[in-house]
Amino acid sequence: MKADNPKPVLLADYRPPEFLIDSVHLDIALAPVKTRVTSKLHIRRNPDSEAAGKVPLKLDGELLKLESVTLDGKKLKPSSYRVTETGLTISSPPKEPFTLEIVTTINPKANTALQGIYLSRGVYCSQCEAQGFRRITYFLDRPDVLAKYTVRLEADVATAPVLLANGNPVERGTLSGGDRHYAVWEDPHPKPSYLFAVVGGDLSSIASTFTTQSGREVDLRIYVEHGKEARAHWAMESLKRSMRWDETRFGREYDLDVFNIVAVSDFNMGAMENKGLNIFNDRLILASPETATDANYESIESVVAHEYFHNWTGNRITCRDWFQLCLKEGLTVFRDQEFSADQRSATVQRIGDVRQLKALQFPEDQGPLAHPVRPESYVEINNFYTPTVYEKGAEVVRMIETILGPEKFRAGMDLYFDRHDGQAVTIEDFVACFEDASGQDLSQFHRWYSQAGTPELVCNLTYDKRKKSAELTVHQVLKPSPGKAKKQPYFIPISMALLGENGKEMDLEVEGGVQIRDGVVAVTDRTTTFKFKGVSSRPVPSMLRGFSAPVMINMPLSDQDLAFLMHHDSDLFNRWQASNAYATRSILALLDAKRPKTVVASKAVKLADALRYALRNSDLDDAYKAELLKLPSVADVAREKATKVDHAAIFNEHRAFNRTIGEKLAEDLEAIYAASRDNKFSPDAKNAGRRALRNAALSLLTTRGTKDDMDRLEAHYFNASNMTDACHAMFLIAGVDAAGRDGVLNDFFERWKDDHLVIDMWFAAQAQSPRAETLDEVKELCRHPLFKITTPNKVRALIGTFAASNPLQFNRTDGAGYEFLADKVLEIDPLNPQVAARMLGAFRSYRALEPKRKTLAKAALKRVAGATKLSRDCLEMVTRMLDD
Repeated sequence: MKADNPKPVLLADYRPPEFLIDSVHLDIALAPVKTRVTSKLHIRRNPDSEAAGKVPLKLDGELLKLESVTLDGKKLKPSSYRVTETGLTISSPPKEPFTLEIVTTINPKANTALQGIYLSRGVYCSQCEAQGFRRITYFLDRPDVLAKYTVRLEADVATAPVLLANGNPVERGTLSGGDRHYAVWEDPHPKPSYLFAVVGGDLSSIASTFTTQSGREVDLRIYVEHGKEARAHWAMESLKRSMRWDETRFGREYDLDVFNIVAVSDFNMGAMENKGLNIFNDRLILASPETATDANYESIESVVAHEYFHNWTGNRITCRDWFQLCLKEGLTVFRDQEFSADQRSATVQRIGDVRQLKALQFPEDQGPLAHPVRPESYVEINNFYTPTVYEKGAEVVRMIETILGPEKFRAGMDLYFDRHDGQAVTIEDFVACFEDASGQDLSQFHRWYSQAGTPELVCNLTYDKRKKSAELTVHQVLKPSPGKAKKQPYFIPISMALLGENGKEMDLEVEGGVQIRDGVVAVTDRTTTFKFKGVSSRPVPSMLRGFSAPVMINMPLSDQDLAFLMHHDSDLFNRWQASNAYATRSILALLDAKRPKTVVASKAVKLADALRYALRNSDLDDAYKAELLKLPSVADVAREKATKVDHAAIFNEHRAFNRTIGEKLAEDLEAIYAASRDNKFSPDAKNAGRRALRNAALSLLTTRGTKDDMDRLEAHYFNASNMTDACHAMFLIAGVDAAGRDGVLNDFFERWKDDHLVIDMWFAAQAQSPRAETLDEVKELCRHPLFKITTPNKVRALIGTFAASNPLQFNRTDGAGYEFLADKVLEIDPLNPQVAARMLGAFRSYRALEPKRKTLAKAALKRVAGATKLSRDCLEMVTRMLDD
């Protein structure tokens, strides 16, 4: 419920725990309404704690019904402890190590917040990160308390024949004449409470094995709902590939006898890395050609790897406190990105990673929700599972590798694993390993962890033909962020090259600044100047190759320069970036009423020429060509405009620009579409790339809006042999007023109405439609029998898609989109505060809107803030966004 002024938790206030828990024995008797939890904790005072003398034991706990407390075998009287809404306090614990036994009951069926133990379509499952374990039993629920766990689960055989927990299975048996049974699991590795997990339910599974590099055989199993076993095989293949890759790339071997994954339908996040028992949102496990798109397959591969990689970066070595969250998440995102790059096209992977960073993290860094990669305070930690912690955190790790080089980076990672195995550590511990392994001073680089905001690099390149020299000046512009008006300059690695008139990279002598190695320099001061000698012709700079740092580049490149880079840059990421920048610049120019439309239209023709050149280049793979054809979105252009954003105006000019590209490239696009028909589905990179290119061609052809284009689109749906093609066509046709629109949507619904995962695509397709009727249709869909406000996947598919992926209709001039989202947030908040707070993220850039929309969005936020009953999650979000 709403608190007047919830007190923030501060990084500066961290103190070691006063008590430690060495081992935990849990006995959990599962039942829908009354699950009984008996915990036996072996506790001792922490010799490293600053507290001295007589200190009470304060255990965290929420929504628990306490039955008894026993200390060293003696049942305590109520006068010996105090119970509040947030915990249990033992007033006078012994000075010597002691055993505390606590019996509580909980109600999984009523747990709509999906934290602690809850029921998902009849399956008992748990989610304890970040602070869900306190909803299971009273505990020191903080990541720096590591204990060994033994868990006994008990349940009815009929409803929960499968009983799983962390670690290795050690015992099973039946009870009550065979009606109930139990299973005992033991995890030999100390872990924090947030990694605890249990599952109980009537599930089927697929099984496999993996032989580690040392020769140990590990049993692998993925549990799913009955009848969905065939859709789990891609996840199993992805798991085995990730296990082998982690051994090869980082020398990390799995450390238990079993590795289990369970797919559940109700889950607040994507997946959870619980030690030896990963619990997944089922949309990130289940896939078949008929039910999943290529994007789904890629997400499954990536997230399965991500959660597995956590076994070392997050589990074996965990966070000292939640402020260090990027230590496990940013690092593991970097690892899963590298894995995906090795499985598929490294350039296409990098483009996708940067697209996501710019779409999600850059707006966060430039708005009221900006915070450092390591935050300094929070009211509700769930609000800091953000793109800054994850995606920007990964970029910070990537910069360390860029600065040190692959060999020294690997040496630093090896030292980190060796030095801190079994510990809860900090960012300082992590960075020190790279300093010690390389001899490099990273003290200035450390500012990436402590300063919010996206640095802007204002660059100017001058050329002296007579002296055959060039000079590059780079100025760091560090705009104020919430809580920090003045910032210190960063250490920024820049991968770059100067291209000569022949399109080749110049071999140059460099002076000034910091030279890391050939092709990589560092900007370290507010203004840094680099001098190049031996420049034989006017150079065209290829800056920030491979996106070597998460910064914005402001450099006066002409249209001719960008076109030159599109044709000649050997760095394929920068070739794509030049194309993207050219398109964005052109669309922004269309918004300028002073610019003649004919002049601006000529830009589209020039871009089409450059794209045609790339499409006909047989050395470029299909997936890369598809990325070139995915022109900047309305949201991308709005982000670049940055101020007085009018999404309707951007949408109109964006559509006109795309239509011109589609018309000018029609011959090539039609040839691609005809030649790339998919005969037999395979999720591998080559085949997925071919489908991506064909669908990208279809998208641009559809912008022309002719009857032939609409007929082709409708036929594409009905002739589709896989979900990738069918879903792409459905999303496109849902966005137009074509004659066949209702027929496609109705057909998809009838085919998939009984599949709770696939039908989410149907909800999302309608929610992202730019049609004027969309908001009314979304409101009606909220009353659809298949939509459940308590199911996060449904909320994300319909409400989340509308708010985050429909910039035109969410940002309506009458403010109705903002009011709708405010209504839904207030409806969801009492049921699931975490999901409600995530929905509020759609307002993160409201300050960049033109005045009328900005006022309406702010009014919607104020209405949420003024609600009489509001969770800490939502209250913190709206307070930060409204704070001037």
